Amino acid sequence: MDYEAVKIKSDVLVNGAFLKEGELVGIVNKKTGHERLDNLEDEREFDSSQIETDITVPDTNRKVIEELAKYAYPHEEEYGHFPKILIFACNDLQFTSHADQIVSICKEVFNRGDDFVIKITGNPNVDRPLQKIREFRNRPNPKIVVTVDMLSTGVDIPVLEFVVFMRPVKSRILWVQMLGRGTRLCPEIGKDHFKIFDCFNGSLIEYFKDAVDFRVEPPRGEPLTLKEIINNIYQNVSREYYTKILVKRLRRIEKNMSGDAIEYFEPFIKNGDIGKFAGDLPEMIKNDFVNTMTLLRDKEFIKRLKDYPRKAREFWKGYAIKDNVESEELILGEKPIDYLDSFSKFVKENPDKILALKILLEKPNEWNPNVLGELREKLTEHKFTEKDLRRAHKLVYNISLTDLISMIKHAANDNSPLLSPDERVKNAIVKVTEGKEFTYEQHEWFSLIQEHLIQNLSIDEEDFDYIPAFERKGGLKKAQRIFGKTELQKLIEEINSNIAA
Repeated sequence: MDYEAVKIKSDVLVNGAFLKEGELVGIVNKKTGHERLDNLEDEREFDSSQIETDITVPDTNRKVIEELAKYAYPHEEEYGHFPKILIFACNDLQFTSHADQIVSICKEVFNRGDDFVIKITGNPNVDRPLQKIREFRNRPNPKIVVTVDMLSTGVDIPVLEFVVFMRPVKSRILWVQMLGRGTRLCPEIGKDHFKIFDCFNGSLIEYFKDAVDFRVEPPRGEPLTLKEIINNIYQNVSREYYTKILVKRLRRIEKNMSGDAIEYFEPFIKNGDIGKFAGDLPEMIKNDFVNTMTLLRDKEFIKRLKDYPRKAREFWKGYAIKDNVESEELILGEKPIDYLDSFSKFVKENPDKILALKILLEKPNEWNPNVLGELREKLTEHKFTEKDLRRAHKLVYNISLTDLISMIKHAANDNSPLLSPDERVKNAIVKVTEGKEFTYEQHEWFSLIQEHLIQNLSIDEEDFDYIPAFERKGGLKKAQRIFGKTELQKLIEEINSNIAA
């Protein structure tokens, strides 16, 4: 199933958060949940990878949800129901839960009661998650579910129409699994596509743009333990690779350990300097393999690598930070204007390669349903579907319904007007009938022909025997009797020519 994409750009999520001296901040103790308010004594900067890990910016999360509402409300107005929305949060950690913050903001922004928005994660504070999933799938409420990765795979929710990425994704497999939640068909609500929201300025869509296989793939297993990594090095199983992995793990320990950990590691490492040890390790393994492996395989050393004293972890809340958040719909990952520029280039370069395109632009008197069918087929082959082109024109020119002929002619010539199917057909019929007199029965047939053309932009004699509206009126023979056999054929040619003009 196709999806439409919206990129949401947040200065904070793209560039990180900057705290100024004197700003009010909240500092949460991750172990106890205690929060103290403070006025910052010196400026501090967090990069984008630290958002929702070391700091949260409430204004960012609120403005992202407000931006989402700009698409949810029009969807409700157009389709008669509020879309089912799945939001992927960064985490659901005790005391610093991103998921809880999003649930709270959604309740405030949409203001439709507690049942309207719920959280479904593996957190013990979520009661009966499987039942909640069934309710999300089968009942009117909840309309919005916030999760982390519990609903990324193995859950079938056909009514889901919006998938929102408020967490970064680095795994192609996970990306495909998450997107797969929206691909289920749901004829009951007329669902023929779903919409995704990339809250990282479209970077996820761009990074995974070739990941289109929505079949669920098995997730990767649990990360290897330190003992397993060390054993692989000892057994010469991809030794160089696992040495690099071990060095990374040691660097992580260095980053997270407290000052007390230096003394904790001193019996095994000189001065307890785990950072220097990590840097020297590849050469140590190469030049003194036996002694190095004896140290690495020591049970007490491995235990200390797992149980070392960690520094007190604090989580910041940037209450004073004001974010700039905006959004834009994308067409096949491109800005709508760029998509139309690509279409214009395609139209201008291909009349000599695509006969149907040449006929429309240069030989309108040869226009007919077969030419139209070939043209649609060729455009679709090159990823220019009528649906995407109309959406792009609506976003760029604020015209809700543009006919295919107008879009092609405008792509070839900026001065060519953009018309709706109704306007194009009425203009053609006026030219065909101007200055001529017709009987009452002929006018009745013209009304039927006009309705058919608004939907199809062309007509031929075969249509009179296969289109139900014409069949009920007597079909081709009746039309030939009303207009005259030769006159009807000329009339069809004239109508088609004026439609394509």
